[in-house]
Amino acid sequence: MDHRNPTPAFTRDVARVLATASVAFVVTQLDVTIVNIALPTIGSQLHASVSVLQWIVDAYTLAFAVLMLSAGVLGDRFGARRLFAAGLALFAAASLACGLAPNAAALVAARALQGVSAAAMIPNSLALLNRACAHDPRLRARAVGLWTASGSISIAAGPVLGGLLIAAWGWRGIFLVNVPLCLAGLAAAFVPRRSRKDEAAQAHRQIAIDLPGQCLAIVALTAFTGGVIEMRPLGAGHPLVVGALALAVVAALAFVAVEAKSRAPMVPLSLLRDKTFSAAVVFGVCVNMAYYGMVFVLSLYLQRVHHDTPLQAGLAFLPLTGGFLLSNVASGWVVSRYGPRRPMIIGAVIAALGYGLLHGTQADTPVGAMLVPFLLIPAGMGLAVPAMTTAVLASVEHKRAGTASAVLNTARQAGGAVGVAAFGALANAGPSSAVVSGLQVSAAIAAALLIAGMGLATRVHPSSHRREAADGGAAR
Repeated sequence: MDHRNPTPAFTRDVARVLATASVAFVVTQLDVTIVNIALPTIGSQLHASVSVLQWIVDAYTLAFAVLMLSAGVLGDRFGARRLFAAGLALFAAASLACGLAPNAAALVAARALQGVSAAAMIPNSLALLNRACAHDPRLRARAVGLWTASGSISIAAGPVLGGLLIAAWGWRGIFLVNVPLCLAGLAAAFVPRRSRKDEAAQAHRQIAIDLPGQCLAIVALTAFTGGVIEMRPLGAGHPLVVGALALAVVAALAFVAVEAKSRAPMVPLSLLRDKTFSAAVVFGVCVNMAYYGMVFVLSLYLQRVHHDTPLQAGLAFLPLTGGFLLSNVASGWVVSRYGPRRPMIIGAVIAALGYGLLHGTQADTPVGAMLVPFLLIPAGMGLAVPAMTTAVLASVEHKRAGTASAVLNTARQAGGAVGVAAFGALANAGPSSAVVSGLQVSAAIAAALLIAGMGLATRVHPSSHRREAADGGAAR
């Protein structure tokens, strides 16, 4: 196919897969932001301590992060559609359990179950999207942009929607709203008949499971993510934190050794040696460290320094989070024409400029003065992130799409956890002046991370996207 030809429109089957994948992304991202607004109400009604409230958030994050890699590999082995549909159904059941939880312990357990089901959905939703658009990489770029935009909408709507639901139905409403969304996704979860046959044949051919690799990956990721989560409340030198991080290093080294010798490795090391794949994954780590760390610090700044209510803080974030919508959609158009490298580089530069402007924030800086960086950050990241995802999917065979997506999203989740812990430690101690100075240092670090991301983006193959498009056209 000539690269200059217009990108084909979505077929009914592709649109159905995109809608289903987007529903999954919406509910999983919504539960990242919406719960924070409800924590004070949950704490008072369920008589939960601050540490228990933290685990209401972290139980979801931990299960989500550590099981994504295994879920992606299992999707490649047994069929992405099966794993995705099971995850969507389980998320509905777990959300119902959260909404009906009689006490804090039951809520924490149900939140962990939500994390398990979210881990099953996200990498396999991207694998389904990749397979549905396999005939045209430019169509895939547009689909990934729209998929990412759906998550951005939910992140932007989370704080505001949470406030409205709590006012109308109480805190339980923020979980019960997921049930009809998941049911709607299940109604469209069955992809075209040809994909079902291909998936069944793939599952029949690939039944080997790398159990040692699975177990070591779970141990390494659990220890690492748990250590990072507890670093803020316990301190970096606490024996539990040091022990968890040491266990993570040992398990990770053992994982590499096992994968090098395995006949059916869950993560082929050749995947990690691919220059485009590895650069895009580390790019994603830098992006998430900067963004989630800064959002955490900015939340402290708005509520402790400006003394905003949670709803006011959520409304202040609307330009920052809502700005992703337009840039995500634009990214699909740009990537479909120029490939992933150029938007990754340009997006990283724009976002770095936005973070750099926040370095000058003072205690008396009005929220209106933060509008420019709050628009530059999503403009840059919204341009770069779909391009990064497209680069990862384009760098692997279709049968490894679930694994590749899981590696990317697991790395990004871990990067976000590190960003929150590190930036939070800079700003979460002492008076409001400490929050301001922590915000300034965090902004400088975030800008540096995006500049590093720009350097990584130069390693992404500039013509892989076009070459794949040409090969696809020739094959047809």
